[in-house]
Amino acid sequence: MRESVDHLVMLKRNLASIAGGKLLSGDSRIPTGHATLDEALGGGFARSRVHELFAASGDDAASATGFATMMALRAVGRRSPIFWLRTDAAERLGGRLHGPGLVELGADPDSLVLGIAPDTKALLKAAADAARCPGLSALIVECRGQCPALDLTASRRLALAAEQSGVTLFLLRLEAQPVPSAADTRWMVGAAPSRLLEAGAPSRPMFEIELLRRRAGPAGMRWRLEWHRDRLVFADPALSGAMVPLSSGRPVAPAAGLRLSA
Repeated sequence: MRESVDHLVMLKRNLASIAGGKLLSGDSRIPTGHATLDEALGGGFARSRVHELFAASGDDAASATGFATMMALRAVGRRSPIFWLRTDAAERLGGRLHGPGLVELGADPDSLVLGIAPDTKALLKAAADAARCPGLSALIVECRGQCPALDLTASRRLALAAEQSGVTLFLLRLEAQPVPSAADTRWMVGAAPSRLLEAGAPSRPMFEIELLRRRAGPAGMRWRLEWHRDRLVFADPALSGAMVPLSSGRPVAPAAGLRLSA
C-alpha cells in the first residue's frame, strides 16, 4: 500500500499502463450520487480541479479524511489507483492509514499508492509533479496544520497542473483554517449522527458538509450525506434534514467520526 516519494518518477512512467493505459473519464464532473448536491454543483465535483476539504473541528479529522477517500473512489472506481501524499508529521500525528478501515469504506488498499514526504516543501513539490501526471485520475494531498508554504501561489501551481493534466486533486486540510487559494471548491466536513441498522449492523458513515466557497457559483449551503460502500455512492439519509440552510455561527453537528487509522 505504500511507496516512497522517491519513486514518483517511476510511478509517472508506469501509471499510463495501468487499467489499459487510460484512467481519465470523459465526463467533466464527478457525481456524488446525492441528487440535490449534484444539482447544486452542476452535475457533481468538477474534474481536473483542486477541491479543498477542511475538518469542522479537531474531532472531525477522520470524517474529512473519509470524505476525501470516498470522493476519490467516486472519481476512479474501486480498482483504479489513488495516489495519496502526506508528510512524516501527518503520519506521526494522524497514524497510518488502516487497510481494514479502507476496505470498510469500499476501497481496495492494494490500489492505494502512498507517498511520504519529509516536510511540507517536499510535499508540495511532489504534489505538483503528481498533479502533472495524466495517468492519474485522483490525487489526495494531506496537509496537517496551517502550512504557510501552501499559499496562493502554491495553490495556483497545483490548480494549473491539474487543469492541464486532467488530474482531480483533493486537498485535505486538517487542523487548519481557510486562506485564499485557487481551489475550485472549498468544503467544511463534519460527522453527523448515523442511523441504527437492524440486528446491530454497523451504521453507514454520515457526514454534514458545507460549501464554503465555489469559484463558479453560489456557496453557503449544507447537506447531510450517507455513504453506501457497496455502490460507492452518497445518498440522502433516512433521517430528515438532508439539506439545511446556512446559519451564521452555527457549527457543523458533532458526532462520532470514522476510524481510518489504527
